[in-house]
Amino acid sequence: MNVLLVGSGAREHTIAWRLAQSPLLGRLFVAPGNAGTADIAENLPLAANDIEGLAAAARDRRIDLVVVGPEEPLARGLVDRLAVVGIPAFGPSRAAAEIESSKVFSKGLMQRHGIPTAAFGAFDSFAEAAAFVRAHQGPLVVKADGLAAGKGAVVTASKEEALATLEEMMVRSVLGDAGRQVVVEERLQGREVTAHAFTDGRAVVSMPLSCDHKPVFDGDQGPNTGGMGAYSPPGWLDTTTEDWIDRQVTRATVDAMFDEGRPYRGVLYPGLMVTAEGPQVLEYNCRFGDPETQVLLPRLKTDLLEVLLAVVNNRLEGTVVEWSDEACVGVVLASGGYPGPYETGFPIEGLDEVDPDVQVFHAGTKRRDDGAVVTAGGRVLTVVATGATLAEAREKAYRNVERIRFQGVHYRRDIGAGRGEA
Repeated sequence: MNVLLVGSGAREHTIAWRLAQSPLLGRLFVAPGNAGTADIAENLPLAANDIEGLAAAARDRRIDLVVVGPEEPLARGLVDRLAVVGIPAFGPSRAAAEIESSKVFSKGLMQRHGIPTAAFGAFDSFAEAAAFVRAHQGPLVVKADGLAAGKGAVVTASKEEALATLEEMMVRSVLGDAGRQVVVEERLQGREVTAHAFTDGRAVVSMPLSCDHKPVFDGDQGPNTGGMGAYSPPGWLDTTTEDWIDRQVTRATVDAMFDEGRPYRGVLYPGLMVTAEGPQVLEYNCRFGDPETQVLLPRLKTDLLEVLLAVVNNRLEGTVVEWSDEACVGVVLASGGYPGPYETGFPIEGLDEVDPDVQVFHAGTKRRDDGAVVTAGGRVLTVVATGATLAEAREKAYRNVERIRFQGVHYRRDIGAGRGEA
């Protein structure tokens, strides 16, 4: 069967890598893809948000399944548009994707269905939001309602900072329409974990838990990024808590979406804070995470394409999905200056020097006419290794990271360090 994968990051390269291993696969297309996907698929020069262009390309190339990687085309209704032309797609509908694209909706959903989350207020009035901040005693997080390219959640340290953030979002409109409504919530303390799951709207198959590192510098210092690395599993989390998250968060959320007339199909990915009072949901994501996908799919033993088809065809119930017991660590190599301004176009050396059992997933890369792979984005590569223990996987990943070189390369040196045990 022919598959079209939408997206251009390391997440999409990882998905393409697994799809390419399926005996069910005929041709694989990636739109727009990167230098890594070009080695295993045919890249199409279409933006991930070009809904009409993607629908036309899927029809013209007789695509049997479209797999949507990023959140924005899901929020814009790509799955709905493909349904109109009779092409199956893996991912939630526009209405279901609001679980990520609208913080106001997702927080209300949790409140209505008793899913644990931080105390909050939702506002479309700056004056009312400011009054909420002034009346609150503890530290707060201010979140834009809509998608804001990872810049919509601001963890504040004071009332003054929270008020300044509200003014930027709601008065100065620095995030455009995304910040017209906001959620202001209690700042939770604890350790973060992510809980991905496949679901066809009723049945749920949870994946192993994973953790990412968002701040750009070692020791969780500096501004947040899209993610500087990830590891799986989190050895510090006990199985009792893991089972509780599966029942009381993931499955409860799928049931809640069904009950509200928005059946959710695809990957549901809650991000949680494990607090002294128990796990609480920080946010929902309506797709595979990045960089979490890079450390989850190498542990998947079942044919990924078979699982995606089970979701799309509403037959996930009874589908056996197996995972390796190995640990996995992924380290992101970024352009110097990221997540601020950075330069691109630098040749990448050492890609052919990594160990054969280590994966290098491309994100911000492209291939020049002379064949050289060069940098083309903020997050450039993710180097991924597995091992019997987290320490073994981590050592292998960093040993290979050191073999890859490009001007200004930056990476954290503490991905997974001290995170494998309670």
